[in-house]
Amino acid sequence: MISRIVLILVSALLLAGCGAGGSGGKNSVVAAFYPLAYAAERIGGPGFHVENLTPPGAEPHDLELTPREVGRIVNASVVLYLSHGFQPAVSKAVEQARGRKVDVLAGLPLHGNDPHVWLDPLLFARIGTKIGAALRRPSSGFVADMRKLDQAYRGGLRDCKRREIVTSHAAFGYLAARYGLEQVAITGLAPESEPSPQQLAHVVEVVRRTHATTVFFETLVSPRLAETVAREVGARTAVLDPIEGLTPDEQKRGDDYLTLMRRNLVALRKALACR
Repeated sequence: MISRIVLILVSALLLAGCGAGGSGGKNSVVAAFYPLAYAAERIGGPGFHVENLTPPGAEPHDLELTPREVGRIVNASVVLYLSHGFQPAVSKAVEQARGRKVDVLAGLPLHGNDPHVWLDPLLFARIGTKIGAALRRPSSGFVADMRKLDQAYRGGLRDCKRREIVTSHAAFGYLAARYGLEQVAITGLAPESEPSPQQLAHVVEVVRRTHATTVFFETLVSPRLAETVAREVGARTAVLDPIEGLTPDEQKRGDDYLTLMRRNLVALRKALACR
């Protein structure tokens, strides 16, 4: 009787451990947010189970983890994340991970603490190569797609009347640097930060001086500040997506990183009066 009770308790503990750890296994990949999950799914293929920690419509900077999600990080065979304070809760949980930990920012030419490297297709190609090595899968197809995207941006932004892009937060520094644009950001790297009156006045002055016709806002944060600046200078607003995650509507439409980057290019060409 006692041995039977012990067996039941052991079985219950094992089941609880499996539940807390989630999708462990040799082909389990946990990605901190959408771009990394997209790259892992493209490169890993159907042989890998990829889990995105950031749900659709959520702002990844603000992500908090449940104990179950921490368990998934601990038990995954590969964890893909960004350092530099992009998602502090994920970086803390990664310290406990038993599998391979891949900081995709390591070794890249960074702009200070700006983590938005995936908006530069060539840097994202380098991330894809790193993910391919971690999964032991070829990344050549992914890299080829990023190079084609880079060529589309180079051609599309080569001959433009304006070079300044006015954005709601400073997410587009890598994209701007790659294609010879100047980012004029209303707020800093964190989208929830509030600009001071002096910062807001400076942005309005720059927009007027450069005759910008468009103030860009994002899909996952409030457009209030962008609308305020646009009203002040008589400009319009439009979406420029930092692709930190998909909205539920984008997910339903079957959008992905490539379709959103191409949509961004169309928006930039219109705002900058490109030929």
